[in-house]
Amino acid sequence: MGWELPERFESAHGTVRWASSGQGDPVVLMHGTPFSSYVWRDIATALSSRYQVFVWDMPGYGRSEKREGQDVSLAAQQEVFAELLQHWGLREPSVVAHDFGGAVALRTALLSGVRYRKLVLVDAVSVRPWGSEFFRQVNAHSEVFAALPPLLHEALVRRYITTAAHRQLRDDVLDELVAPWLGEAGQPAFYRQIAQADERYTREVEDRYAELDCPVLIAWGDQDQWLPTERAQQLAERIPHAELAWIEQGGHLVQEDNPAQLTALLTEFLAR
Repeated sequence: MGWELPERFESAHGTVRWASSGQGDPVVLMHGTPFSSYVWRDIATALSSRYQVFVWDMPGYGRSEKREGQDVSLAAQQEVFAELLQHWGLREPSVVAHDFGGAVALRTALLSGVRYRKLVLVDAVSVRPWGSEFFRQVNAHSEVFAALPPLLHEALVRRYITTAAHRQLRDDVLDELVAPWLGEAGQPAFYRQIAQADERYTREVEDRYAELDCPVLIAWGDQDQWLPTERAQQLAERIPHAELAWIEQGGHLVQEDNPAQLTALLTEFLAR
Protein backbone atom coordinates (compact mmCIF):
# COMPACT_ATOMS: atom_id res chain seq x y z
CA MET A 1 0.00 0.00 0.00
CA GLY A 2 1.56 3.29 -1.11
CA TRP A 3 1.14 6.33 1.09
CA GLU A 4 -0.83 8.42 -1.34
CA LEU A 5 -4.25 8.02 0.37
CA PRO A 6 -6.03 8.04 -3.00
CA GLU A 7 -9.62 7.99 -1.72
CA ARG A 8 -11.63 11.08 -0.74
CA PHE A 9 -14.61 11.54 1.54
CA GLU A 10 -16.43 14.84 1.92
CA SER A 11 -17.11 15.07 5.63
CA ALA A 12 -18.94 17.72 7.62
CA HIS A 13 -15.56 19.22 8.53
CA GLY A 14 -13.60 18.98 5.29
CA THR A 15 -12.25 16.55 2.73
CA VAL A 16 -10.80 13.40 4.27
CA ARG A 17 -8.11 11.40 2.48
CA TRP A 18 -8.11 7.68 3.16
CA ALA A 19 -6.99 4.29 1.85
CA SER A 20 -7.64 0.61 2.43
CA SER A 21 -5.77 -2.58 1.65
CA GLY A 22 -6.03 -6.29 2.28
CA GLN A 23 -8.96 -8.60 2.84
CA GLY A 24 -10.61 -10.00 5.94
CA ASP A 25 -12.17 -8.54 9.05
CA PRO A 26 -11.93 -4.73 9.07
CA VAL A 27 -9.33 -2.94 11.19
CA VAL A 28 -9.22 0.86 11.36
CA LEU A 29 -5.95 2.58 12.32
CA MET A 30 -6.26 6.08 13.83
CA HIS A 31 -3.45 8.59 14.20
CA GLY A 32 -2.93 11.30 16.81
CA THR A 33 -1.51 14.80 16.93
CA PRO A 34 0.63 16.24 15.43
CA PHE A 35 0.86 13.16 13.22
CA SER A 36 -1.01 11.52 10.36
CA SER A 37 -1.78 8.05 9.07
CA TYR A 38 1.84 7.96 7.83
CA VAL A 39 2.90 6.69 11.28
CA TRP A 40 0.95 3.47 10.60
CA ARG A 41 2.57 2.76 7.20
CA ASP A 42 4.61 -0.34 8.17
CA ILE A 43 2.09 -1.75 10.63
CA ALA A 44 -0.75 -1.26 8.14
CA THR A 45 1.21 -3.23 5.56
CA ALA A 46 1.83 -6.05 8.04
CA LEU A 47 -1.80 -6.26 9.16
CA SER A 48 -3.17 -6.12 5.62
CA SER A 49 -1.90 -9.66 5.01
CA ARG A 50 -4.72 -10.85 7.27
CA TYR A 51 -7.23 -7.99 7.57
CA GLN A 52 -8.85 -5.26 5.52
CA VAL A 53 -7.01 -2.26 6.92
CA PHE A 54 -8.38 1.29 6.75
CA VAL A 55 -6.23 4.38 7.34
CA TRP A 56 -7.26 8.02 7.18
CA ASP A 57 -6.02 11.50 7.92
CA MET A 58 -8.31 13.52 10.15
CA PRO A 59 -9.52 16.89 8.81
CA GLY A 60 -6.80 19.44 9.49
CA TYR A 61 -4.05 16.78 9.46
CA GLY A 62 -1.74 15.09 6.98
CA ARG A 63 -3.12 15.05 3.46
CA SER A 64 -6.68 15.93 4.43
CA GLU A 65 -8.15 19.38 3.98
CA LYS A 66 -6.82 22.29 6.05
CA ARG A 67 -8.66 25.61 5.97
CA GLU A 68 -9.16 28.77 7.96
CA GLY A 69 -11.95 28.53 10.54
CA GLN A 70 -11.99 24.73 10.38
CA ASP A 71 -13.33 22.82 13.38
CA VAL A 72 -10.71 20.17 14.16
CA SER A 73 -11.70 19.55 17.79
CA LEU A 74 -12.16 16.13 19.31
CA ALA A 75 -15.92 16.52 18.95
CA ALA A 76 -15.56 17.30 15.24
CA GLN A 77 -13.25 14.31 14.67
CA GLN A 78 -15.74 12.08 16.48
CA GLU A 79 -18.46 13.23 14.09
CA VAL A 80 -16.23 12.60 11.07
CA PHE A 81 -15.20 9.14 12.27
CA ALA A 82 -18.84 8.09 12.71
CA GLU A 83 -19.57 9.40 9.20
CA LEU A 84 -16.59 7.52 7.76
CA LEU A 85 -17.63 4.22 9.31
CA GLN A 86 -21.03 4.60 7.67
CA HIS A 87 -19.40 5.51 4.36
CA TRP A 88 -17.20 2.41 4.57
CA GLY A 89 -20.15 0.24 5.58
CA LEU A 90 -18.40 -0.99 8.74
CA ARG A 91 -20.73 -2.01 11.54
CA GLU A 92 -18.35 -3.50 14.09
CA PRO A 93 -14.69 -2.99 13.14
CA SER A 94 -11.65 -3.43 15.29
CA VAL A 95 -10.06 -0.05 16.02
CA VAL A 96 -6.43 0.72 16.85
CA ALA A 97 -6.05 4.31 18.01
CA HIS A 98 -2.98 6.34 18.95
CA ASP A 99 -2.77 9.52 21.04
CA PHE A 100 -5.57 11.96 20.11
CA GLY A 101 -7.11 9.18 18.01
CA GLY A 102 -7.72 7.27 21.24
CA ALA A 103 -9.95 10.03 22.55
CA VAL A 104 -11.80 10.13 19.22
CA ALA A 105 -12.34 6.36 19.30
CA LEU A 106 -13.54 6.44 22.92
CA ARG A 107 -15.97 9.30 22.29
CA THR A 108 -17.30 7.60 19.16
CA ALA A 109 -18.04 4.43 21.09
CA LEU A 110 -19.54 6.06 24.17
CA LEU A 111 -21.30 9.10 22.69
CA SER A 112 -22.08 8.03 19.12
CA GLY A 113 -23.01 4.46 20.08
CA VAL A 114 -20.62 2.78 17.62
CA ARG A 115 -19.71 -0.79 18.48
CA TYR A 116 -16.20 -2.17 18.05
CA ARG A 117 -15.16 -5.79 17.75
CA LYS A 118 -11.94 -4.93 19.61
CA LEU A 119 -10.27 -1.70 20.70
CA VAL A 120 -6.56 -0.99 21.11
CA LEU A 121 -5.53 2.26 22.79
CA VAL A 122 -1.90 3.14 22.06
CA ASP A 123 -0.43 5.89 24.28
CA ALA A 124 -3.91 7.37 24.12
CA VAL A 125 -5.16 10.81 25.10
CA SER A 126 -7.80 9.65 27.54
CA VAL A 127 -7.17 10.71 31.15
CA ARG A 128 -6.61 14.28 32.31
CA PRO A 129 -4.28 16.08 32.42
CA TRP A 130 -2.96 15.50 28.91
CA GLY A 131 -0.49 17.17 26.61
CA SER A 132 3.15 18.08 27.06
CA GLU A 133 4.27 21.35 28.65
CA PHE A 134 4.94 22.75 25.17
CA PHE A 135 1.46 21.68 24.04
CA ARG A 136 -0.14 23.49 26.96
CA GLN A 137 1.91 26.64 26.32
CA VAL A 138 0.87 26.77 22.66
CA ASN A 139 -2.74 26.07 23.62
CA ALA A 140 -2.69 29.13 25.89
CA HIS A 141 -0.80 31.41 23.47
CA SER A 142 -1.60 30.09 20.00
CA GLU A 143 -1.82 33.56 18.40
CA VAL A 144 1.76 34.36 19.42
CA PHE A 145 3.18 31.09 18.11
CA ALA A 146 1.17 31.29 14.87
CA ALA A 147 2.95 34.57 14.03
CA LEU A 148 6.41 32.98 13.98
CA PRO A 149 8.43 33.39 10.77
CA PRO A 150 8.24 30.19 8.65
CA LEU A 151 11.85 29.15 9.28
CA LEU A 152 11.47 29.44 13.06
CA HIS A 153 8.13 27.65 12.87
CA GLU A 154 9.69 24.75 10.97
CA ALA A 155 12.55 24.48 13.46
CA LEU A 156 10.07 24.45 16.34
CA VAL A 157 7.88 21.75 14.78
CA ARG A 158 10.87 19.57 13.91
CA ARG A 159 12.22 19.77 17.44
CA TYR A 160 8.78 19.18 18.97
CA ILE A 161 8.16 16.03 16.93
CA THR A 162 11.57 14.59 17.81
CA THR A 163 10.61 14.68 21.51
CA ALA A 164 7.77 12.22 20.82
CA ALA A 165 10.24 9.45 20.03
CA HIS A 166 12.59 7.71 22.44
CA ARG A 167 14.97 6.76 19.64
CA GLN A 168 16.33 9.18 17.05
CA LEU A 169 14.00 9.48 14.08
CA ARG A 170 15.44 8.91 10.61
CA ASP A 171 15.77 12.12 8.63
CA ASP A 172 13.34 10.99 5.92
CA VAL A 173 10.72 10.00 8.51
CA LEU A 174 11.05 13.31 10.34
CA ASP A 175 10.71 15.17 7.04
CA GLU A 176 7.45 13.34 6.29
CA LEU A 177 6.05 14.05 9.76
CA VAL A 178 6.90 17.75 9.54
CA ALA A 179 5.85 18.41 5.92
CA PRO A 180 2.06 18.68 6.49
CA TRP A 181 2.63 21.57 8.92
CA LEU A 182 4.61 23.78 6.55
CA GLY A 183 3.48 26.42 4.06
CA GLU A 184 0.50 28.75 3.88
CA ALA A 185 -2.01 26.05 4.83
CA GLY A 186 0.15 23.90 7.09
CA GLN A 187 1.56 26.46 9.51
CA PRO A 188 -1.78 27.91 10.69
CA ALA A 189 -3.23 24.39 10.77
CA PHE A 190 -0.57 23.30 13.25
CA TYR A 191 -1.54 25.98 15.77
CA ARG A 192 -5.25 25.65 15.01
CA GLN A 193 -5.39 22.04 16.15
CA ILE A 194 -3.55 22.82 19.39
CA ALA A 195 -5.67 25.91 20.08
CA GLN A 196 -8.85 23.80 19.84
CA ALA A 197 -7.59 21.11 22.23
CA ASP A 198 -9.74 21.12 25.34
CA GLU A 199 -9.73 18.61 28.20
CA ARG A 200 -13.50 18.88 28.48
CA TYR A 201 -13.69 16.45 25.55
CA THR A 202 -12.22 13.68 27.69
CA ARG A 203 -13.89 14.88 30.88
CA GLU A 204 -17.23 14.17 29.17
CA VAL A 205 -16.45 10.44 28.89
CA GLU A 206 -13.77 9.58 31.48
CA ASP A 207 -16.28 8.24 33.99
CA ARG A 208 -17.86 5.98 31.36
CA TYR A 209 -14.86 3.96 30.20
CA ALA A 210 -16.01 0.92 32.17
CA GLU A 211 -19.07 0.80 29.87
CA LEU A 212 -16.94 -0.36 26.94
CA ASP A 213 -18.28 -3.80 26.07
CA CYS A 214 -15.54 -5.09 23.79
CA PRO A 215 -12.08 -6.52 24.50
CA VAL A 216 -9.64 -3.64 25.12
CA LEU A 217 -5.85 -3.61 24.95
CA ILE A 218 -3.89 -0.64 26.31
CA ALA A 219 -0.40 -0.52 24.76
CA TRP A 220 2.01 2.10 26.11
CA GLY A 221 5.61 3.07 25.56
CA ASP A 222 7.56 2.59 28.77
CA GLN A 223 9.59 5.74 27.98
CA ASP A 224 6.69 8.01 26.96
CA GLN A 225 7.54 11.58 27.97
CA TRP A 226 4.37 13.15 26.54
CA LEU A 227 1.84 10.95 28.32
CA PRO A 228 3.73 9.27 31.16
CA THR A 229 3.11 5.70 32.28
CA GLU A 230 0.89 6.87 35.15
CA ARG A 231 -1.73 7.77 32.54
CA ALA A 232 -1.72 4.19 31.26
CA GLN A 233 -2.26 2.84 34.75
CA GLN A 234 -5.08 5.31 35.39
CA LEU A 235 -6.74 4.34 32.13
CA ALA A 236 -6.44 0.65 32.99
CA GLU A 237 -8.16 1.33 36.32
CA ARG A 238 -11.05 2.98 34.51
CA ILE A 239 -11.44 0.02 32.12
CA PRO A 240 -11.27 -2.90 34.58
CA HIS A 241 -11.43 -5.60 31.89
CA ALA A 242 -8.63 -4.08 29.77
CA GLU A 243 -5.19 -5.62 29.30
CA LEU A 244 -2.17 -3.38 29.78
CA ALA A 245 1.02 -4.06 27.81
CA TRP A 246 4.25 -2.08 27.95
CA ILE A 247 6.24 -1.45 24.79
CA GLU A 248 9.93 -1.63 25.63
CA GLN A 249 12.13 1.35 24.76
CA GLY A 250 9.08 3.08 23.33
CA GLY A 251 8.42 6.77 23.68
CA HIS A 252 5.12 8.35 22.73
CA LEU A 253 5.67 7.58 19.06
CA VAL A 254 5.88 3.83 19.58
CA GLN A 255 5.22 3.09 15.90
CA GLU A 256 8.71 4.45 15.18
CA ASP A 257 10.48 3.37 18.36
CA ASN A 258 9.46 -0.28 18.48
CA PRO A 259 7.23 -1.25 15.52
CA ALA A 260 8.11 -4.94 15.85
CA GLN A 261 6.77 -5.32 19.39
CA LEU A 262 3.71 -3.19 18.64
CA THR A 263 2.91 -5.25 15.54
CA ALA A 264 3.30 -8.48 17.51
CA LEU A 265 0.95 -7.21 20.23
CA LEU A 266 -1.66 -6.17 17.68
CA THR A 267 -1.40 -9.39 15.71
CA GLU A 268 -1.85 -11.57 18.79
CA PHE A 269 -4.68 -9.50 20.27
CA LEU A 270 -6.67 -9.16 17.05
CA ALA A 271 -6.31 -12.87 16.22
CA ARG A 272 -7.79 -14.18 19.45
